[in-house]
Amino acid sequence: MTDTELPIRAATETAIAHGITPDRCDILQNGSTLVLRLTETLVARVVQDVDGPRQGTEWFARENAIAQHLTENGAPVIPLHPDLPPGPHEHLGYPINFWQFVTRIDAEPDPCEIGRTLRHCHDIMRHFEVPLPKLAILTESLAIMQDRELFPQVTQQMLRDHLTNSIEVLSRFPHQPLHGDAHMGNLMNTTLGLLWTDWEDTFSGPVEWDVASIIWNAQILEGDHSWVKAICDAYGSVDEVALRQCLIARAAVMTVWYPILYPNPNEERQAKLQRRIDWLQTLMDGASIAVA
Repeated sequence: MTDTELPIRAATETAIAHGITPDRCDILQNGSTLVLRLTETLVARVVQDVDGPRQGTEWFARENAIAQHLTENGAPVIPLHPDLPPGPHEHLGYPINFWQFVTRIDAEPDPCEIGRTLRHCHDIMRHFEVPLPKLAILTESLAIMQDRELFPQVTQQMLRDHLTNSIEVLSRFPHQPLHGDAHMGNLMNTTLGLLWTDWEDTFSGPVEWDVASIIWNAQILEGDHSWVKAICDAYGSVDEVALRQCLIARAAVMTVWYPILYPNPNEERQAKLQRRIDWLQTLMDGASIAVA
């Protein structure tokens, strides 16, 4: 049996149980989550890391609820598939949800459109009435640090300090529902326009968290300040103090999750991880950063 055979079976049997017969099995992504195209219109997302820090279907349930709210109100998002119950489903021990297939186009997204679509989603999410956990990805990352020794002790303590301080600071700002993991990998340029996807990390926090998430690489790693400015100008007004703290918190969160998401990182990923650690350590040593 291959590593993907059982999660593929879980997805196909769930689709069949709801009256849909898969006519293909195209693997679109194979990582902690397996993404499969099962028919012309049906895509399944199956959590493969069933022994990871997230157990059960609670995260998928929140994702489905916010995705339904966004779709019903005309947000630029990939919708859940209409021919199956929203779930989340669970079969053979694997959490699963089902999405509409969209066609990706080979074109770089316009940074102004990135800012506008993120703002559009935030405006709609502001009226989402289902309670969401506050600063969940930050508190979850801090809990992971308490349970696992992912880095040398000095680095572990540095990350704990950044996360603890960020939770304290960001608790003072206005909160609303967020995407939670709004990086470029969760934004698709499609024949229907720019569409946001993967709402698994949705939580309640300052809007600056999502802005920081989408600009982090360009701002810190690449120094592409014109691209960052275009996104921020199109998004609209943000609190600069909150944005700066979110940039720090985002780096700490990504650092904590790196060994979990990429247990065998290639050289490029190792270099990016080290740059995040070095950047955070520089801040801890008293340096400052400039925010576009």
